[in-house]
Amino acid sequence: MKTYDWIVVGGGITGAALSYELAKIGFSVLLLEKDVKPQNSTRYSYGGLAYWSGTTKLTRQLCAEGISRHRILSEELETDTEFRELDLILTIDTSEDPEKVATAYSQFAIPPKLLNSQEACEVEPLLNPDSISGALTVKHGHINPELTTQGYTQAMIRLGGKIQIAEVLGFLQEKQQIFGIKTANETYQSANVVVCAGGVSRSLLKAAEINIRLFFTHAELIEIAPVDLRLRTLVMPAQLKRFQLEAEASKSEVEHLWEQPETEIVPYILDPGAIQFQDGRIIIGQISRTLSDRHARINANTSETALRTQVGKILPKLANLPGKWHHCLVGFSHNRLPVIGAIPNFTGIHIFSGFSNPLVLIPPLAKRFAKAQIGEDSIINQLKLS
Repeated sequence: MKTYDWIVVGGGITGAALSYELAKIGFSVLLLEKDVKPQNSTRYSYGGLAYWSGTTKLTRQLCAEGISRHRILSEELETDTEFRELDLILTIDTSEDPEKVATAYSQFAIPPKLLNSQEACEVEPLLNPDSISGALTVKHGHINPELTTQGYTQAMIRLGGKIQIAEVLGFLQEKQQIFGIKTANETYQSANVVVCAGGVSRSLLKAAEINIRLFFTHAELIEIAPVDLRLRTLVMPAQLKRFQLEAEASKSEVEHLWEQPETEIVPYILDPGAIQFQDGRIIIGQISRTLSDRHARINANTSETALRTQVGKILPKLANLPGKWHHCLVGFSHNRLPVIGAIPNFTGIHIFSGFSNPLVLIPPLAKRFAKAQIGEDSIINQLKLS
């Protein structure tokens, strides 16, 4: 049986990027993904790169590194990630004070510019001026997450890495030492296992009696097939409710609810927004729910109606375009920083998950994680688990 230096669990953009960077260092790498065509958070991501949004010395540095990586990634991976920079429009509801909302954004590395409703509609003509009191705008990076993930995976294979399509059932484990992975048909041994399974990471680790502060939402959106209609910008609400939801659902006083079956930790939220990809596809969303059961059943018809109603208020021409409701899990942490590093009190097991601002941070952190394994990075220690 072949023994790998690293087994990476999860073939979304986190696992693909990390596999590539580990293989580039010279490690033998096996990437495990359960689906030939994953239906994960990478697949249904907006693709945005919020490189302007750093608020601390650390996050500003990582955001700057992230956008620099994305600007050269297509060439490095020998694939077109569809990287571009476009205008982000952060809509301000008619019930909100635009000046007050703008002040809340002054902490960011590149504070967005405040627009009145007429100016916002000049930037994005599909906006309904009667639905907003104004908007904030800033340049925002954008990629196709699926193509980027495929590029990382193929580049990893060219470096000698391997990929297997198999669902991980558990770890090869002796007390607190992890030395491989069990799937339905095979077992794979390794010196190190790193879990990059997004919203599934919590339950996978829990089965091995590993408890870390990692949670997940059920994210819902509608994907619209390519249309001739053109959305110029990425549209999102300025007062994004998802981050508040994550903060409330990860408080220590409610953590016990995550262990209770069929429990909603805090009430769901809806953040109306939209993005159009270069092939003409549009994604509108999103609803976020903190449900303790990752297999929870959700009423798709009710959710689709709510999404179309709320997005239709801001972008009325998108409201009735034919599309399909989708659902995926999205991992998050208790402090909006990713959960990265070796898991305390265990050997051979690591985590690389819980990104709230994933796409801009994954490339630099994947590279730094790999460098840290040969003692050439210090930033990963600032994110290590305690």
